[in-house]
Amino acid sequence: MSGFKPKWIPNLISGIRILLVFPVAWYLWHADFFMALILFIVAGLSDGLDGYLARRYQWTSSLGGWLDPVADKLMQVTTYVMLAWLGLIPLWLVMLILARDVMIVAGGLFYYYKIERIEARPSGISKLNTVFQILLVVLVLLDSLYGFAPWVVGGMIWLVALTTLSSGVDYVVTWGMRAWRASARTAGERNND
Repeated sequence: MSGFKPKWIPNLISGIRILLVFPVAWYLWHADFFMALILFIVAGLSDGLDGYLARRYQWTSSLGGWLDPVADKLMQVTTYVMLAWLGLIPLWLVMLILARDVMIVAGGLFYYYKIERIEARPSGISKLNTVFQILLVVLVLLDSLYGFAPWVVGGMIWLVALTTLSSGVDYVVTWGMRAWRASARTAGERNND
């Protein structure tokens, strides 16, 4: 393996996670919830591993900055769409999550290209939302396998909805205020010239 560099390992793991999206979708489509759950957990663990390696050994790259969130979103969106298709979670929840993600990406791109270049980091509520979204998938698959308490799944659906809305509002307010301050700063600089 001439030319292989250890710093590529996190990108390789992210690439494998992208490839795992297809078997997870296939197993869900065929109602093999056990295999879907196992692969979903493997994908989740690989996400933690590539993040740890990138931070611990500074094996970061611009490609990794794109691959990791793309892998996460592909797995999340595919899993949620399949669970809604199977009637295991409500379609409105999937639409809410997708609307929030589209709003964040569009707003982030607008801010980056029209206001100032800045690296965004997920907020605390956004991280909590991600944890709840992952837990919901695990609970739904466990419920499908073992008849888990339906009120637990129902409660988690509402927690995901609440944190999705909260994180969307948080992004709009936080980045709206930053945009307003950056615009005011730019206007002030022009007036001083």
